Amino acid sequence: MLFTNDTIGEFFEKQAQKDPDREFLVYPDRNLRFTYKEFDERTDLLAKGLLEIGIKKGDHIGIWARNVPDWLTFMFATAKIGVVLVTVNTAYKSHELAYVMKQSDMKALAIIDSFRDVNYLEILYELVPELKTSQRGKLNSEEFPYLKNVIYVGQEKHRGMYNTTELMLLGNYVSDEKLIEAKKGLDSDDVINMQYTSGTTGFPKGVMLTHKNILNNGYYIGEKQKFTEEERLCLPVPLFHCFGIVLGVLALLTHGGTLVMLEIFDPLLVLAAIQKEKCTAVYGVPTMFIAEFSHPMFEMFDLSSLRTGIMAGSTCPIEAMKKVMSDMYMREITISYGLTEASPVFTMTSVDDPFEKRVESVGKAMPHCEVKIIDPETGETLAPGNVGEICCRGYNVMKGYYKMPEKTAEVIEKDGWLHSGDLAVEDEDGYYKIVGRIKDMIIRGGENIYPREIEEFLYTMPGINDAQVVGIPDEKYGEIVGAFVIPKEGYEIKEEDVRDFALEKIARYKVPKHVFVVEEFPMTASGKIQKFKLTELAVELLKKKKEEL
Repeated sequence: MLFTNDTIGEFFEKQAQKDPDREFLVYPDRNLRFTYKEFDERTDLLAKGLLEIGIKKGDHIGIWARNVPDWLTFMFATAKIGVVLVTVNTAYKSHELAYVMKQSDMKALAIIDSFRDVNYLEILYELVPELKTSQRGKLNSEEFPYLKNVIYVGQEKHRGMYNTTELMLLGNYVSDEKLIEAKKGLDSDDVINMQYTSGTTGFPKGVMLTHKNILNNGYYIGEKQKFTEEERLCLPVPLFHCFGIVLGVLALLTHGGTLVMLEIFDPLLVLAAIQKEKCTAVYGVPTMFIAEFSHPMFEMFDLSSLRTGIMAGSTCPIEAMKKVMSDMYMREITISYGLTEASPVFTMTSVDDPFEKRVESVGKAMPHCEVKIIDPETGETLAPGNVGEICCRGYNVMKGYYKMPEKTAEVIEKDGWLHSGDLAVEDEDGYYKIVGRIKDMIIRGGENIYPREIEEFLYTMPGINDAQVVGIPDEKYGEIVGAFVIPKEGYEIKEEDVRDFALEKIARYKVPKHVFVVEEFPMTASGKIQKFKLTELAVELLKKKKEEL
């Protein structure tokens, strides 16, 4: 039997009743603290405010923000009234945001002012010019017909937008009966979260996840780390990923502990937060942990409260893992593996697994998940010791891709097995090891990047006749993006032209770090481009460039 059939809203309310005065959410850098009871009341106010402006069950609300405190208020407020939260990658720019707003049939979008080099407000006013002259809640956009509301996450006022303070004030005047009524008829099998994952065939797909998917997955992830209500989890990973909301927020909520949040990742702030709040766990991708223990001020911090945590997103170098376990006291650190379509984790190591298994494998199958390795050609199940595609089946498999039934059918078989596109091998003890990828994907510091999406984008640049994108091995990020371009006749294209063009329109992590202008691509006899040869060529050219310097 699964851990719970509650909706996320129901589950939170039960925890708030059980332990009202325990801290749920802490932002140590500004000493902002909410108990379970306080946060429950805050989410009720926002939920009522959303109902008042016409947001109802089944509507899609986007959130485009770094880990600001009210990100989680939106997550739980929408869950309480059955509204689907569409999480938007903070690194997106106009090209990607426009696609997600349109594809997801977004009815409202909650945004902050900016993130790093991206001005969110400017981008939105550019995409939706009607916002500047429209009355709040009465937006009629030619380009985005579904979009009716934009909400600014903060206190400032912007043309055409509500802000969170105003929505909560509105919520104050809405009766509790209206909220109770909205909660009726919600089901744990309802879709509650939609995350966009890049596809091998171009643009991202909206992964539809239910209460049951992510709440139960969170619980079993917490169990693997032996979480209790005494846990204090430092979470510096972005909330728009499953890593943030499922492995982090829901693993913690299901065990009744305390979340110690950071708005953005900064190694110094992570170390300070762990010491100040006596955190017992911290999460990150390998590059984050490396940045922490390599920091020149590392020795100044007391991290002895740490016990466990998760390293995920990309393969961890064994030496880095050893350092985390010894120098950061995380002797019970775990590694998890999965994909957004699987809510996301379906194999994970446990705190009491032997050291070798914890550094060399991604653990065993999670409870209530079946895992198998198949021959990618025949679909036949393979015995331990054989390399094949790793697949899973269980409560955690997504409902499907939003409005993409054919794409859903490509990855989920009729009998419920989800294909990962990753190559793995199972050992005699039931531990899995990821050895490669079938799909053409680049993993840069934990971010999945699909070459096809960038290639499609590069075709929009004047002067480019053809483009191929490959992963280039990199010490810091594991892999970085490289692009090979063939110019159109009469055009002269330089590396910086391509990078400048991309920097304005797509997320920085997808922008090719290196661009090579070539006359042709290496082909097979049947005319298929040999990407592995392009990767080899990139390594060779970069080596030559280094030697010349």
